[in-house]
Amino acid sequence: MNPDDYGALEVSTVDRITTVALNRPEARNAINSVLHDDLTRVFTDLDQDPDTDVAILTGAGGSFCAGGDIPWLRSMAGNVAEVERVIRADRRITETALTLEKPILAKVDGPAVGLGCSLALYCDFVYASERSVFGDPHVSVGLVAGDGGALLWPQLVGYARARRYLLTGDLIKAPKAAEIGLITECVPGDDIDDTVQAMAERMRDGARMAIKFTKASINAGLRQVANAVVDRAASTEGLTMMTEDFVIALEAFMAKEPPEFIGR
Repeated sequence: MNPDDYGALEVSTVDRITTVALNRPEARNAINSVLHDDLTRVFTDLDQDPDTDVAILTGAGGSFCAGGDIPWLRSMAGNVAEVERVIRADRRITETALTLEKPILAKVDGPAVGLGCSLALYCDFVYASERSVFGDPHVSVGLVAGDGGALLWPQLVGYARARRYLLTGDLIKAPKAAEIGLITECVPGDDIDDTVQAMAERMRDGARMAIKFTKASINAGLRQVANAVVDRAASTEGLTMMTEDFVIALEAFMAKEPPEFIGR
């Protein structure tokens, strides 16, 4: 993989393990148009890269990903063409993440929120430091959880817990996320690098074809579910991006005030 192909991802490969870091530390790695475009391509690039056997997804500067960049989201409100483009790109991210056959590990240190949370949950292993938090607060900004939350959470924690967190947007601390099965493991912050590296090396040094095809078999069922769930969730997320509640939520967030939704 060529690191110069990306505008907001930092990519490096050592001994057939490729680390992909979301690289907007000044914004807690919030996803803007550049990073969003990078994410539509990176999973396919990893799958096709002959020098990569295992991948690690992480974030730069003490955060994993704070979700959508608020000014970027605000710029889309009411713009039908841009909303359609972004929703199509979201679906490509989902499709390529689920078709990636090589093992991928999420190393989360800090917040993993919104699409950032979905990116972590698309990974085969999710290791998080004790200070990390997870959540899909789309409803908090007047949106449908359309970029993976409605698909992934019910499969990982069951429908009752998925409803509890997706319909409120509440965040979960890493120890609780591990307890309910949302993530693989919560580890002390000082141990996270070694823990992730050890599992990445185990995947690299294992029976790679067997691991690869087992992963593909596991994801085959998830991809079938995704065909129904993501189509509906993504399309309705696009609709909610055209609502007044969406604008109200974004403007309240920027003003550091609670939103007062009007239901339209």
